[in-house]
Amino acid sequence: MPTRILPAVADADAVRSLTTLLSQLPDAEPVHPVLDSTQLIDTLARLAAESVDELPEVVVVHERIGPVPALELIREVALRFPAVGVILVTSDAGPSLFAAAMDSGARGVVALPLGYDELAGRVQAVAQWSVGVRRHLGHGADVLPGVGGTVITVSGAKGGVGTTVVAVQLALAAQASGRSTCLVDMDLQTGDIASYLDVQFRRSVVDLATITDISPRVLADAVFRHDTGTALLLAPADGERGEEVSDRAARQLVSALRSRYETVVLDCGAQLSGAGAAAVEMADTALLVTTPDVVAVRGAKRVVRLWDRLQIRKAEETTLVVNRHTRGTEIQPALIQRITGTAVAKTVVPAHFKELQAVVDAGRLHELDAKSTVKQALWTLAAELGLVRGPESGGPAHRRAGRARGADRTRAPRGGERAALTFRRRKELGR
Repeated sequence: MPTRILPAVADADAVRSLTTLLSQLPDAEPVHPVLDSTQLIDTLARLAAESVDELPEVVVVHERIGPVPALELIREVALRFPAVGVILVTSDAGPSLFAAAMDSGARGVVALPLGYDELAGRVQAVAQWSVGVRRHLGHGADVLPGVGGTVITVSGAKGGVGTTVVAVQLALAAQASGRSTCLVDMDLQTGDIASYLDVQFRRSVVDLATITDISPRVLADAVFRHDTGTALLLAPADGERGEEVSDRAARQLVSALRSRYETVVLDCGAQLSGAGAAAVEMADTALLVTTPDVVAVRGAKRVVRLWDRLQIRKAEETTLVVNRHTRGTEIQPALIQRITGTAVAKTVVPAHFKELQAVVDAGRLHELDAKSTVKQALWTLAAELGLVRGPESGGPAHRRAGRARGADRTRAPRGGERAALTFRRRKELGR
C-alpha cells in the first residue's frame, strides 16, 4: 500500500524540491501540497470527517510555514489528528530544536538541504508508526476523532454588554443537549464565571500556561466539574497572573480542549490580550456581543476593525449577537450589520434583566427559569450556532420565541420609525 505524504510548505522553491524528492521515494504517493497552516488544518479536518483512513500517513512541515509557527502547528496536528505522523524539515537540526519538535509531537526531524537517504528513512519509519496507530484505532482504542470539537469564542463590544451571560448559557445549552462541553474564562484579568456559577476553585487557566504537553490527565486536574456536567476552566483569582498566559500557551490550550470536548466555549471578555486574540483566531465561530445603543455599536465597530488590522479575523467571519434588544429601539440589527460589516445572528436576546437579577445575585445563573425569555433566546441561539443536538433541544417554546423574534427583526421599519433615527445618531454610529 503506498504511503500518502502531504507537504506543508509556503516557499515555492521549497515546494518544488521537496515534492520532486518525495516522488522518488519507493511506494510514496505525494499529494498536492498545502501552502499555509490554515489550509493544512482545514484539509486534514475535511479528510478526518470522512474517515481516519482518508488521512495521509505522513505530513511534512517546512520550518517557514505560516501564519502559525511550525512547532505550534505540529502540536495542533498531533493533538487533533493523532493517526498522522509529522516530520519537521528545518535548517537547524540541533539538539535543542530536535527536543522541541519531539515535545510538540513530531515523529521526526530532517535537516536542510534535503538528502534522499535521510528523508526516505524518516518517511518510512513515520509511515510504519502511523499504520500501527491506525491498526490500534481500528480495534476500539478510546480516543477522540481527529476532527475535534467545535470552538466558539464570545467577546464583548465593550464592558457590561452581557458577554459572560451569553457564554455561560451557550455552554449550558450545549451540555444539556448531550455534548461534552467545556466553558473557559479567557477574560484573564477580570473574568468571573466562578461567581456566576457559585463555584470555589483552586486551579485556573494559568496552571496550564507553562505545560508544553497538556495530556488528558493534566487537563482533567485543571478543570472544575460543575453540577450541570459542564467542565469549567476558570480565570485566575489574582488578575495580574493572567499575563502568564501567552498567545502560544492559549493556542496549545485551545488545541488540547478541542481534542477532548465536543464543544468549547471561551468567554474572552471585552479586553483584547494576546491569549484572547489567539483564541479568536482559532475559533470555528467568533461571536461579538453588543447592545443596541450608540456607545456599544461604536465599540463593536472598533473591535471589528482592530481584529482586521491585526489579521485576527475578518469582519465577514465574525457573528454579531444583539443583546438587550427591544422592538422599539432606534438601532435595529440590520443597521448594526451595515455599520460593522459582520454577520448578525438571527436570534436576538430580549432586554429582560429582571429575569436575570435574582440568579445573578445568587451566583446561580444555571438555575435561570426555563420560562425566561432571555434563556429561551440564548438556547435558541445555541441551536442556531449548531451547538446542540437537533432543533428539538431548545423545546417548542424556544422555537416559537425564535420565530417571533425573527419576525420582529425582519419586519420593514415604518416611516415614523425610520424618521426617529436622527441624522445626528447616524453620524455618531458611522464614526
